[in-house]
Amino acid sequence: MMKSLLCVLSLAIFASICSAQSGRVRTEPTPTPTPVRGTIYVPTEVPRAKPKLTPTPQTADTDDDTIRVDSLLVPIPVFVTDRSGRSITNLKAADLDLLIDGKASQIGELVRSDAQVSLAMIFDNSSSVTLARDFEKEAAIRFFRKVIRSGRDQAALFSLADVTRLEQPLTRDMGAITNAIQLFPPPKGATALLDGLIEAAQYMREAPGRRVIVLVSDGEDTYSDLKTTLEDSIRALQLADVQVFVVNTKAFENFKRTGVRGGNANIRSLTAERRMGEITAQTGGEVFSPIDEREMDAAFARISADLADQFTIYFYPDKEVETPGQMRTISVAVKGKPDLNVRARKSYYVPKRL
Repeated sequence: MMKSLLCVLSLAIFASICSAQSGRVRTEPTPTPTPVRGTIYVPTEVPRAKPKLTPTPQTADTDDDTIRVDSLLVPIPVFVTDRSGRSITNLKAADLDLLIDGKASQIGELVRSDAQVSLAMIFDNSSSVTLARDFEKEAAIRFFRKVIRSGRDQAALFSLADVTRLEQPLTRDMGAITNAIQLFPPPKGATALLDGLIEAAQYMREAPGRRVIVLVSDGEDTYSDLKTTLEDSIRALQLADVQVFVVNTKAFENFKRTGVRGGNANIRSLTAERRMGEITAQTGGEVFSPIDEREMDAAFARISADLADQFTIYFYPDKEVETPGQMRTISVAVKGKPDLNVRARKSYYVPKRL
């Protein structure tokens, strides 16, 4: 019996030793978070907090004439040109007709738009945009240096692909903007254009002064949420009172490939053109389709001039007839001068707080 007990004890000790040698704890690798489609994404290896925007910039050099847009006001950027394309800058409120849903409405105030500008540039950084990238970056740097007034305006930079990345939060430091453009990552991935515009609009919604987005893109959308519509993105931009300009890179890239203006047109390009045209028309901006470096540079110069020569109409919605959340159409014309071209946003959504 003693011999049996010793045998059992030996087997137990042997099993314990084997268990200790083979019982290593397996460490599972930490999964890399997958970016959510259509959301602002900042890489974890470079921690950046999304800045909290305030109605007025928290700086000592804030201008007294900075326009602080109350949520009850509807700002309507207006750009007027003659037949030759020269801007008209000597208009008064009495010179303009404002129609809301086709009915004559009173202009609360008309001002030359020389107040603070909060501008966000969105670079399409998907794989569909490649040939124009280097010159786009150079032209963008020149644009920012020209349009952003030192100590007064501020700018932000986004990249857009399958996710929207905030490359540089709103800042008055043009050195930071220039550095962010120069360090822009190479194009890759799909394009969640409509989702990206919504995210950028939400980011800009509380920014002070005039709010402007400049989109540098071919206008194609291959990755936005299937539930996101063009109307959704326009609504987000309207609610944020953002004016959108587009530099369409498709014409530039096609010209580089074919040597012909308008070459390589296809259904996707035509859809993208209509999309960009609708977004800019509804927000009071414009689409530029340069085919070479000279025209690309000129497009940025035109946007800069447009911002310098704009008027802004401030319209007060009527509490008695307005329904919060509903869309209203806008029409602006110069009295007695049908030959003048007037560009303004086409609609607005009634503020929920009336």
